[in-house]
Amino acid sequence: MVNYAILTWLVPYIGAVLALVFSKLERVRDVIAALALFISALLSTIVLQEVISSSEGVIHVSYPWISTFGVTFGVYVDSLAAFMAFIVAWLSFLIGVYSLKYMEGDPGLTRYWFFFDFFVGSMLLLVLADNLILMFMGWEGTGLASYALIGHWYTDKDEKCVGDVGRKALGVPMWFSPSHSGLRAIVFTRLGDVGFIAAIGAIYYFTGTLSIPALAENVAGWAGPLAKAGVLFPFLLVFSLGAMAKSAQFPFHEWLVTAMTGPTPVSALIHAATMVKAGVYFLLRFSPIFMLAAHSVPGAAPQVHAYFSAIALIGGFTAFFMATQALVARELKLILAFSTASQLGYMFLALGSAGLIAEFPMGFLAGFSHLMSHAIFKASLFLAAGAIIHAVESKYIDDMGGLSSFMKATFLAMSIAALSLAGVPPLMGFWSKDTIIEVAKESEMFLPFFFGVVTAALTAFYSTRMVVRTFLYEKSHNVEHLEKEHELHEAHPLMLVPYLVLALISLIGGLVWPIYGPELLSEMVKSVLGIEEVFHPEIHLDIGLLATSLVMVFLGIGIAWILYQTGSGRSAVISITENPVGKALYNFLYDRWYLNSIYYIVIVGGFAALSRGIFKYFDSLIVDGFYHKFIPWITERFSTLGFKYFETEVIDDTYHDRVVRMFKAFGSAVRKVQTGLVNQYLVMFFLGLMLILLYLLWVG
Repeated sequence: MVNYAILTWLVPYIGAVLALVFSKLERVRDVIAALALFISALLSTIVLQEVISSSEGVIHVSYPWISTFGVTFGVYVDSLAAFMAFIVAWLSFLIGVYSLKYMEGDPGLTRYWFFFDFFVGSMLLLVLADNLILMFMGWEGTGLASYALIGHWYTDKDEKCVGDVGRKALGVPMWFSPSHSGLRAIVFTRLGDVGFIAAIGAIYYFTGTLSIPALAENVAGWAGPLAKAGVLFPFLLVFSLGAMAKSAQFPFHEWLVTAMTGPTPVSALIHAATMVKAGVYFLLRFSPIFMLAAHSVPGAAPQVHAYFSAIALIGGFTAFFMATQALVARELKLILAFSTASQLGYMFLALGSAGLIAEFPMGFLAGFSHLMSHAIFKASLFLAAGAIIHAVESKYIDDMGGLSSFMKATFLAMSIAALSLAGVPPLMGFWSKDTIIEVAKESEMFLPFFFGVVTAALTAFYSTRMVVRTFLYEKSHNVEHLEKEHELHEAHPLMLVPYLVLALISLIGGLVWPIYGPELLSEMVKSVLGIEEVFHPEIHLDIGLLATSLVMVFLGIGIAWILYQTGSGRSAVISITENPVGKALYNFLYDRWYLNSIYYIVIVGGFAALSRGIFKYFDSLIVDGFYHKFIPWITERFSTLGFKYFETEVIDDTYHDRVVRMFKAFGSAVRKVQTGLVNQYLVMFFLGLMLILLYLLWVG
């Protein structure tokens, strides 16, 4: 049974390889890739059943791998990992089925299926890994796959861009091509991963192990020295930077907005099942361990408390901040992208608040249950959006309207999913969102709680606006044209069934939640690593908080309905956008609070200016000046001086004058000896002979 857990993440990788092997057999390739996802989903179900039914509630198996560092190759499946893998695998399979029709005829399908299955395998690997190295491999695998899939249409045609082509804010272009968006995704997320890597190194330094269960068992080994040094708070923030970047929390949010350049199934995969959920899963996995440190390590509690406060504040602000941008977005998928980042902020708010309340498991389950409900209704919304965009041949809601009479099933699915997103009872989104707001209230942090409540109204507003503008608004000229051409139609069953099923699950799940919710939540928290106490959750509603939440939700729905579904409201919208103040506010929100422009001006432009300065004052003056000016100049000076004082005066004078004069003098001296007188030769002969004899007598 244990091997099923390994196969759960391994099978999608095998499917990715087989997609390459059968690249020439297109239909076989597609079916095999989708079949691998189905097998993985079945295996995840078996693993979940085993975890729930076992007395220990944990599957842990490992094999020796990198013995030098004590790193194993294995899986650790507690109730958190089991439920997460189950959600990821089944959603990925449904999105894969949708892809069979949606991506039909695409010239890059082999590449698409390879990275699609690779994406799912990497996500499941990071969920099921029993050590930080394997988890990080899956973590980086999702990043690589997202880069490839977001930039899938790398030819960068205008219709594949996100944003209005030609629009600028503060002089910075606000439209992004697929290749640019893919690059943004990998750069933004890698910035956070630097912190993740640094924390892994620090943990290994203190404990000598990278096993995730060992981190909980020996929490004092790494948290103790850090708490004693007063750096546990910054360490936890650095450790979580990868999660914040992956889940597009402020200020790492920008990559998720422009990730909409990928095919719609990729958007659904990233926003519902993989990638962005990895950051939330990180907090779900490690926040209980952080709480253990707060309870068992001297001096750690204040620093851990500060960390959870920071996470709650970041999450609450991100939820509000991203929701404001969805209010005015014109691209259907972009509205959903802003919504995803906002809902991820809710999850961070829940998990941050969890560390500040008496019952940590309650906040933990608030975040986990919202992850689950959001995954279901957001996958449905994205897949339905893809069908709509395909039908109207435009990504803008301005080119839609009146589609309810042409796409009745899609209208039903999207309405249910949007109401769940808005938090309308009794849908699943209502239960999970209200639990988060309740936990935020109990944390006694006013600002995150305020953000959570206000965002409920904003979410209801943009959800209603999206559905009304798409299905109930007056028909656009584009829709009227397509109607005349008889080109408007419901989606193909392979596309329709997945998002309709997901919408119905969101509805049915919400209806039965008061009955079966406590049991499900109990199973979800039963054997989570780091949560030692037994927790029996209950479904209860704070009447005052419920009333406040529902007032905000229906206020948002009501205002959106009046503004976009009544003639006077539509006139008011036009008047507001034409008013100087209203237009300025609209542009401020539409251009994403100008933060993207500021990033490019300050960071990209700043580094470009720094590079130019380095080129001008260091590379040109120092490097080029040294190599191309100073070295030639000093060489020339040495050559000139050498020629003048050495070659001319030493070499030339020695060879051409001194040596000649020496030999001439020697020759003259020798010639003087050759007098031609025999008497002188005899005297010199006998003198020489005598000298030789004296030498022989001396040495003898």
